[in-house]
Amino acid sequence: MSLNLIVEVLETNGLLYVALTALTAGIVRGFSGFGTAMIFLPVAGKYFEPVTAIIVLTIMDLCGPALIVPKALRDAYKPDLVRLIGGMVITLPIALYFLMNMETEIFRYIVSILALILILVLSTGWRFHRQLNSGALIGLGGIAGVSGGIAGVPGPPVILFYMASIHPVKVIRANNLLFLFGFDIFALFFLSIASALNVSAVILGLILAIPMGLGNIVGAVLFNPDKEKLYRKIAFLIITLSAITGLPFLSDNFDSFVG
Repeated sequence: MSLNLIVEVLETNGLLYVALTALTAGIVRGFSGFGTAMIFLPVAGKYFEPVTAIIVLTIMDLCGPALIVPKALRDAYKPDLVRLIGGMVITLPIALYFLMNMETEIFRYIVSILALILILVLSTGWRFHRQLNSGALIGLGGIAGVSGGIAGVPGPPVILFYMASIHPVKVIRANNLLFLFGFDIFALFFLSIASALNVSAVILGLILAIPMGLGNIVGAVLFNPDKEKLYRKIAFLIITLSAITGLPFLSDNFDSFVG
């Protein structure tokens, strides 16, 4: 890894703005437990190509939970985890193929609109209340593979439907964490096979993992269980603002007006 390459990465257009967004996403995740991709990607999509944005997010997400994976493995219910990951592995390569051939503007619209839809669903408090059989779990993993591969958000489908599981909360959390960790591993693996895993994007991910990690720490310190509803409202507001400002027709027109 040459010094020139690192300098080139540090000169990436919009890096400071994206770093501040990573910090904000980390803070929100620290006190609410979700929202990283929905805050980060609408902004990152403005400055990075779609594949680069997904690689950067994936690298950042890998750095965070890596230390708690061993404990999650002990708590997880592995048959469900295998089915979820199995379904995801089937659809993820197809979704990544579309991502690699997607225009940046289309990616930005997909990411922002999907984030707004997910926030709308989450804000209603809706949850799936039926038990999922083996086939349904595989299908759910497949849906997450599509949403994760195309828009970088594999988590919400699993969270919305798997929360109805009969397992204890610690098992559900462990399975969710390990599923997302597995998604990151397989996403990088498939992108590497497709020769789409460029070094610059990896370096960007490692650099931006620093403000993301700091944000997680700050958010965790700020967290107060008695104010959980307030934190969720703040998270919803920040995600909504990020998604709206990430819409190309608003963002680009605003830039033209300011310019």
